[in-house]
Amino acid sequence: MKMPVGVGRSVRARVPLVAVALTVALTSTGCSVRQMAVRAFANALAGGADVYASDDDPELVGAALPFGLKTIEGLLAQDPRNPKLLLAAASGFTQYAYAFVQQEADFVEGSDLARATGLRGRARRLYLRALGYGWRGLETGFPGLRARLQRDPGAADQALAGLGKDQVPLLYWTAAAWAAAIALDKDDAELAADLAVVEAMMRRALALDETYGRGVIHDFFLAYEGSRTAVGGSAERAREHFARAMAIAQNQRAAPLVSLAETVAVAAQDRAEFERLLNQALAIDADAVPGERLANLISQRRARWLLARADELFIQ
Repeated sequence: MKMPVGVGRSVRARVPLVAVALTVALTSTGCSVRQMAVRAFANALAGGADVYASDDDPELVGAALPFGLKTIEGLLAQDPRNPKLLLAAASGFTQYAYAFVQQEADFVEGSDLARATGLRGRARRLYLRALGYGWRGLETGFPGLRARLQRDPGAADQALAGLGKDQVPLLYWTAAAWAAAIALDKDDAELAADLAVVEAMMRRALALDETYGRGVIHDFFLAYEGSRTAVGGSAERAREHFARAMAIAQNQRAAPLVSLAETVAVAAQDRAEFERLLNQALAIDADAVPGERLANLISQRRARWLLARADELFIQ
C-alpha cells in the first residue's frame, strides 16, 4: 500500500511498535477497552465492501472472500450485536454463495453432476448461515420479529410495519438469503412454508426504499415473478420490475437483463428476446460504474454461459 504524501520514514518505522502496543493493550486491559478496539476495527472492516465491489478480477475476490468472512465471524464472537458486522456477514455470505458456489454448480452441472450437487448443498448451507446473521441483525432492534412472522404469516405486514428505511439493507439480505435457500431445496417443507414471509419482507423493503442497491429489490421481484408464471407469478409484473430496476440503475447494471432473459424469455420460448437481452448485458461497459464493476462482470459471465446453452433452452 502506498503511504500518503508527507508521511515520513520515522512514522513508518513506528508502525510495528504501535501494533505491538495495541496488542498488549487488548490483552491486558478491561473488557470495555478491548470491545471498543474490536468495534472500531469491525466497523472499518464492515464498511470496506467497496473494495470488493469495484474489483475487476472475480477470481481474486472469490479467493479472498472466505478469509474476510471468517474474520467477520471472529469479530462477531467478540461483539455479537454489532449491526454493521451482522449486515456484512448476511450480505457477504449470501453474495459469496451465489457468485462463487451456486453459479459454479450451474456451470459444471453438464460435465460433473456429482460436483454440482455438492456445490449446491454447500451454497444452501452458506445461505442458511447468512440467514442466521440477518435475523440476528434485525432482532437487535426488533426482538422476537422472526417468531412473530413465522407464527402468523398472514399478519406479516403488521409485524414489519415498525421497520424503517435504516432496516432496508438487513431486510433485503435476510430475505434474499432465505429465498435462495428455499430455491435450492424445494423439498424442505418448513423452509418453503416461509416463502410468504420472504415476500412480505421484500415488499416492505421495496416500499421503504425502492432505490436501495441501485434497484436490487426490483431484481428480486423480477426473478420471483418471472420464475413463477405457472404458479401465480406474472411475466407482466416481472417486466414492470425490470423496467424500474433498469431506470434506477440508468441502464448500467447487467443483472436485470440476464434475469429477464433467463426467466421470462425462456418461459415464453422467445429466443430472439433472450439473445437480445443477453447481448445487451454483454455490451455494458463494466468499468463505467466502478461500484458495479464486479457485479457486472459476474452477470456477464452468466450471460455468456446462457448464450452457449441456447440450443438446450429453446425447442426448435
